[in-house]
Amino acid sequence: MTEPLDKTDDEWREELTPEQFSVCREHGTEPAFTGEYWDCHDFGVYRCVCCGMPLFDSETKYESGTGWPSFWEPVDKGAVEYRDEDPLGMDRIEVVCSHCEAHLGHVFEDGPEPTGMRYCINSTALALDRK
Repeated sequence: MTEPLDKTDDEWREELTPEQFSVCREHGTEPAFTGEYWDCHDFGVYRCVCCGMPLFDSETKYESGTGWPSFWEPVDKGAVEYRDEDPLGMDRIEVVCSHCEAHLGHVFEDGPEPTGMRYCINSTALALDRK
């Protein structure tokens, strides 16, 4: 694994769209049922839109009914990091890219087998390399 990226907000703003910056760097959330990948069924690897790190494989994507792309596990255990988050008493775990610390979404313990996890990820934080 490479060293984490250390860029300024100005550098990120030059590379990202305003929506990508809001979600990935300012911990925003895209509206449900609006992102490019929530209803995407193409095969491939989902990468971090900020740094290109492989994050999720389409083989682990499933229909959660939430309006965001949902996966039951990352492509590799080291691809993402977890941060405790409790805004407004919502008791949820933030998921960030382990390479550039981009906010990706959240993980919940109500997903399908084999992991029982639901990685609820913003489409805006992803770029799909189609197979």
